[in-house]
Amino acid sequence: MPKFKYSAIGPDGATVSGVEEALTLGGARRALVSRDLAPVEVKEKRNVFTLDITKKRVKRRDLMHFSRQMAVFTRAGIPVLEALDVMTEERGNKRFAVVIAEMADALRGGDTFSGAASAHPDVFPPYYLGILRSAELSGNLDTSLDQLADYIERDIEARRKVISAVSYPAIVMGFAILAIIVIVAIALPHFKTFFATLTAKLPLVTRMLMGVANFFTNDWRVIVGVLAFVAVLVTLGMVTKKGREIRDTVLLKVPVAGDLVLTALIERFCRILYSMVSSGVPLPDALLVTTQTTTNFVFRQGLTRARTAMLRGEGLAGPLNASGLFPATARHMFLVGERTGTMDDQLETAATYYDRELEYKLNRFTALFEPAVIVFVGVVVGFVAVALIAAMYGIYRQVHLA
Repeated sequence: MPKFKYSAIGPDGATVSGVEEALTLGGARRALVSRDLAPVEVKEKRNVFTLDITKKRVKRRDLMHFSRQMAVFTRAGIPVLEALDVMTEERGNKRFAVVIAEMADALRGGDTFSGAASAHPDVFPPYYLGILRSAELSGNLDTSLDQLADYIERDIEARRKVISAVSYPAIVMGFAILAIIVIVAIALPHFKTFFATLTAKLPLVTRMLMGVANFFTNDWRVIVGVLAFVAVLVTLGMVTKKGREIRDTVLLKVPVAGDLVLTALIERFCRILYSMVSSGVPLPDALLVTTQTTTNFVFRQGLTRARTAMLRGEGLAGPLNASGLFPATARHMFLVGERTGTMDDQLETAATYYDRELEYKLNRFTALFEPAVIVFVGVVVGFVAVALIAAMYGIYRQVHLA
C-alpha cells in the first residue's frame, strides 16, 4: 500500500510527523483527521514498490467484475460513493484499488461518477466513459453497467478464441523451424565433413542440400541482415503512421487471415456501437468513440469518412455501405435498421452473427494451417532424408563398381 509522509498539529498544539499508509492522498488526510490531527503537509513517499504498483495494468477481467458489482450495488439502492468504498477493500489488484479510491475521493469533491472515471483513461476506455455519461443523464446506470460487463465478457471470450486458435499452429510452426535449424546447423555440417573426405561424386539432390548447408554456415551474416531488416520493417509498422497504414492495408488483403481480421473488426464495431446506442449515447458521439477504439488504420479511416458523411445528413447506413468495409450481410442489416428505426437491434443481431462467423473462420483457419505445417515439415525432413540416402546409395554403388 502507498505510504504518505505527513506533518500535522496534534490536539495539544504540538507538531507531529510520521508516515501514514493509505491508498490515496485524500485517504491519508482522512486517517489523520480521524486521529484528531490537523494535516499541515501530506505527500506521497516514493519507493520502488510504489512505482511498481502504479505501473501495474488493470486487466479487462477486473474491469468486467467491477462493472458487474457496481450494477448490483446501484440496483440495490446503495450510493455510488459507498459502493466504491466497499470495492476498494475487496480489490485484489492493488493498482485498481488505488484507482477506485481516487474515484471515491473525486466524488467526495463533488465530481460525477463518469467524471471520476475519466481521470483514468488507462483503465476506462473511451466507449466505457461515453456510456457512463449517457447513463448518468438517463438515470439507468445499473442497466448500462450490466451492458458494459456483458460486452467486456464477450470481448474477452472472443480474444480467448483467437489466442486458442492461433497458439497451437504457432507452437507447431515454432517446433518445425527449430527442427530445421537443428538439421541445418548441427546435423548437416557433420555430413558435409564426411562427404568431403570421399572422392565419389554426390547426387544432385545431395549437392543441393550441401549448398543449403553451406549457405547457412558460411553466409550467416546475410541471414542476420535479413532478420534485422524484417525487424526494422515490423518496428516501423508498429510505430509510424505510414507504417501502420501499409501494415493494416496488407493485412486485410492476406488470404484467409485478412478475412479473419475483417470479421473480428466488424464484430467489435457492431458490439461497441450497439452497447453505446442502446445506452442512449447520441449516434454521432457513439460512432466517434467506436472509430477511435478501432485498432485497424484502414478501418478507422473508412469510419471517419462515414461519420463525416453522416454529419452532412446522409444517414448512417449509406455512408457505412459506401466505405467498402462491410460485406453484403452487414450492409443489409444497417439498411433495415435505419429504415425501420431499429438500428440498435440490427447492430446486436449483426454482432451476434459475426461473433459466430469469427468462431467458424477461426476453426477453418486452424484446420487449414495445421495440415500446411505438417506438409511443410514433411517436405523438409523428406528432402533431407532423400538427399542423405541418395548420397549413401551413390557412394556405395561407385565403391562397389570400382
